[in-house]
Amino acid sequence: MPRRRSRILLAAFLAAIFVFSLTYKIWLPWFGTHLVAESALLPVTEKVDAVVVLAGDSFGLRVLKGAELVVREGVAPVALVSGPSHVYGVSEAKLAVDLAERAGYDRTKLEPLPFDHFSTEEEAASIAAEIRRRGMKRVIVVTSNYHTGRSERIWKRQAGGDFTVRMVAARDHDVVPETWWKTREARKKIFSEWLKRVTGPFGI
Repeated sequence: MPRRRSRILLAAFLAAIFVFSLTYKIWLPWFGTHLVAESALLPVTEKVDAVVVLAGDSFGLRVLKGAELVVREGVAPVALVSGPSHVYGVSEAKLAVDLAERAGYDRTKLEPLPFDHFSTEEEAASIAAEIRRRGMKRVIVVTSNYHTGRSERIWKRQAGGDFTVRMVAARDHDVVPETWWKTREARKKIFSEWLKRVTGPFGI
């Protein structure tokens, strides 16, 4: 009996591997695309009071997307660029604005907002308070594609009924949501995002 059971388990394992090899391209992309807010991929046509660029992208693709919206497309008078103030003694927000200026964007339309925050929730709470202080009623929030879904829920909760929020997805250096499993860095980011999504409601 033990041998027979072992053969059955081995056959089941091999069958599972075979099914996985045939179907993974069908269901595996969902773990990436489900993290992207649907509204974040729609064209931007409305005017808003500000574009908010979230911190956490060392390649600068978020700030370049925000600068494009403000400077080239004119959807807002200013981009508020978030970033912690402790990156080798310099604010990440300033470094992001410097990068956008080197790319040809007018830095007078990009305002650094250095905050000492350690989570998307804390970042949203800090910037939401600043938005209320300035009396703004409509904002666009720019972040990496895979980060838009969770950010949208956090930002709408922080906004309450005081202002409206629209997400816009910036291209990520590592993550293509449809094929996220192909690179190590993308796998790490997707795993981390799912972990935060699952543990976030418990305050972890």
